[in-house]
Amino acid sequence: MTKEELTEDLYCIGCGAKIQTDDPTERGYTPAAALQKGLDSGQLYCQRCFRLRHYNQMEKVSVTDDEFLAMLNTISMEDALIVNVIDLFDVYGSMIPGLHRFAGKNKVLVVGNKVDVLPKSVKLSRVKQWLTEQVQSVGLRPVDVMLVSGKKATSIDDLLETIEEHRDGRDVYVVGVTNVGKSTVMNQIIRAATGNKEDVITTSQFPGTTLDQIRIPLDDGHFLIDTPGIIHHHQMAHVLSPKELKLVAPQHEIKPITYQLNPEQTLFLGGASRFDFISGEKSSFTCYFSNDLNIHRTKLEKADEFYAKHLGTLLQPPSAEDAENFPPLVRREFNVKVPSDIVFSGLGWITVRKPGKVAAWVPQGVDAVMRKPII
Repeated sequence: MTKEELTEDLYCIGCGAKIQTDDPTERGYTPAAALQKGLDSGQLYCQRCFRLRHYNQMEKVSVTDDEFLAMLNTISMEDALIVNVIDLFDVYGSMIPGLHRFAGKNKVLVVGNKVDVLPKSVKLSRVKQWLTEQVQSVGLRPVDVMLVSGKKATSIDDLLETIEEHRDGRDVYVVGVTNVGKSTVMNQIIRAATGNKEDVITTSQFPGTTLDQIRIPLDDGHFLIDTPGIIHHHQMAHVLSPKELKLVAPQHEIKPITYQLNPEQTLFLGGASRFDFISGEKSSFTCYFSNDLNIHRTKLEKADEFYAKHLGTLLQPPSAEDAENFPPLVRREFNVKVPSDIVFSGLGWITVRKPGKVAAWVPQGVDAVMRKPII
């Protein structure tokens, strides 16, 4: 029997995705050897569901904007609790536009992930209040806002208890954009929930039933449902290679660096972005980026020449091999009147304390915004 005949009209019994053996990055992928074993046993799972079922590993699955909007429309007709996971290091880039409309009458619980990368000196009560203000500014009225670390399992037990408190015997949908660490949080929830904790969500086996969702049964017959991550193309993740992304995505507590800048000075954030101090009084500018990202200071008048000469070498990322095809940097100017963060979506931010005129240069298609300081 040929490979095409083997995979024709075969579907994963875990998530419903059509089985294919060609592309590990696409839905329904199953290694050819595992396919035959699944057919023989009558337990045919895609690789994603197999790893979830046997190793409690939740893998990322992404969907297009249209697919995600269709899924949100479906959720709005359900009676459920919606858990929205947001990346604290990229809050603007991980917001879901219009989520308050799609939620309908359902409660929304906001979870700020990656609290472990914020400096330990930060007051988490301030961060929580700040995040509450940010989500309210886009129309969300969450029943609660929580700060967790999926990587270190920080406050996961508290999250489970809060979910149980607000779900009122209903299904729970976990939603978020790509790269917010949603799958990591889900893995921690699964691990914590299977620890036989009383009065907290517990799970049995993991047979999903709906295409592109993993439905984890709860003891009362309802489900904890992991949904695919929506792709936001304005994030830095979509212009950097996976290796480069690891360099700019903080893996540990970030160590802020403060620069004393005069007007007409420039900071290069590797080669991925650029910050210009155009006019104002000499001032301190605090940079919050991955500890592995090199920052270079130069004069504004020489910045264009410096970038053209050193992109891919002194200024990385991008790497030398990726520099030629790296998108051109686009300038966005900001007139700062009160203390503000200038945010480079998916990369980090620079806190500006005094009034002045500044500019952020980001790869074409990536966003830069000004916001109230998080710290």
